[in-house]
Amino acid sequence: MFPSSLQWLSLVGIIWLQSMSGTNSDFPAYSSQLKHLLSISQIQLNNLAFASDAGKLFGWFSGIAALHLPLWLVLVIGTTLGLVGYGIQFLFLVNQITSLPYWQIFLLSCLAGNSVCWINTVSYLITIRNFPSDQQIAVGLATSYVGLSAKIYTAMITSIFRPPPNRKASTYLLLNSVVPIVISILTAPLIREVELISPTQMGGEFAVLFTITVATGIYAVISSVGYVSSQFSPTDYAAGLGVLLVAPLIVPVVNTVREGLKRRRSMNRVRGVNDFNFGEISIVGGNLESNMKEEGGEIRVREEIGVKMMVRRVEFWLYYFVYMFGATLGLAFCSNLGQIAESRWVSNTSSLVSLSSSFGFFGRLMPSLLEYFFSKSKNMVSRPAFIGTLMAPMAGAFFLLLNSSELALYISTAIVGVCSGAITSLTISMTRDLFGTKNFSINHNILVTNIPIGSFLFGYLAALFYQREVDEEHGRCMGGECYRKTFIIWGSVCSLGSLLSFMLYVRTRKDYLQRS
Repeated sequence: MFPSSLQWLSLVGIIWLQSMSGTNSDFPAYSSQLKHLLSISQIQLNNLAFASDAGKLFGWFSGIAALHLPLWLVLVIGTTLGLVGYGIQFLFLVNQITSLPYWQIFLLSCLAGNSVCWINTVSYLITIRNFPSDQQIAVGLATSYVGLSAKIYTAMITSIFRPPPNRKASTYLLLNSVVPIVISILTAPLIREVELISPTQMGGEFAVLFTITVATGIYAVISSVGYVSSQFSPTDYAAGLGVLLVAPLIVPVVNTVREGLKRRRSMNRVRGVNDFNFGEISIVGGNLESNMKEEGGEIRVREEIGVKMMVRRVEFWLYYFVYMFGATLGLAFCSNLGQIAESRWVSNTSSLVSLSSSFGFFGRLMPSLLEYFFSKSKNMVSRPAFIGTLMAPMAGAFFLLLNSSELALYISTAIVGVCSGAITSLTISMTRDLFGTKNFSINHNILVTNIPIGSFLFGYLAALFYQREVDEEHGRCMGGECYRKTFIIWGSVCSLGSLLSFMLYVRTRKDYLQRS
């Protein structure tokens, strides 16, 4: 197969892998039932949500492994960790394991959460290496599919397995354990670094992928709307989602046919011309640097920074807390979404989780779309400035939640999903911008240690305020007061994050201007 076709095929494989890797995002869909089955308090349930994020404290192991092991092996190790972490919990819930103490469930959740780091490390590295001149576009496009994970798992639950209410949690855990490792085995031959003769140009292939991706996101959002989704069966929607997930294969298939025809025409020309001019193919095999300059792909020489130097920089700590007060806070909100919905008498939690997942998908895709259409524009804002503009409406969404109406909950969920998703996508390229590519796999995993720390702080705070309002007779809290103080604090913290992102923008503005 042609190198360019392998390049696009690797991106399709990563899209499939990412779409199934967000296993922790479906936790709100079964958290209430898990709380009941395990007979645990709200604080203990929050600790399990934190445990999944706590696995990221050890994500740097995947970065080190990626430097010394084949990436396919790194991928298999990661998905095996998920198989063990979720699989043993599944066996416990279906009574195949008679005794499993709470602390062991906590550690298994940590192990399952750590598995995501291994999958993401492989996905980021392959995409960055295979698309050197279009990194933000390719990375953002592929990782946007993580936002669909909860939607995909929910679709499989409702259309294929259809478990009774008391078996929903165990079915989610079964899928979380098995699906990622199956997909990794299927995609491992596709997900590899491709030696390119010339850099990829932003052209028709990306346009086709964006069209398919946007269509997938719109489909996911529409199917999350209660009235519309009730008009069709869950099986119909799952089938449509499956077709849209397979659709990106169009790009490598068409590319293969086109390159084959191009090579055949070239060979026919060679046979028909006696004095063949080898200069005609010099563009294909020419100097990579000159090609990139000719096609507008600017050569950016970044300072390569290791972990020790990185953690001594003010920019790193500004960046660290901006991420914590933005994307991580959004994750904490999503982890508590099931309990927030229950406290407001919203019965269809799965629909709300699907809505959050769908809008998170669009949020992750947004930076890539802007990069694709406006990367050459002088008005294109830097990534730190972009993050600051995203955190302002996100803070507003938390304050909007002080209104206890169901409409306010749905609007806020959509805003938080979009903004936190976009911030997550931007930070992948921002780590590379600020600290270089050579140590990216370790540097970015050090950065995301803010996720478990922030998840614990924000989640514990929410659980503590919730527990104070619990009705002792029924063992739960109902009404707007359950999370009122939490939303005020979350909104204030997010506002502080917006200020910190402006400070980061000021400190990095000259560096970004030199690269523009």
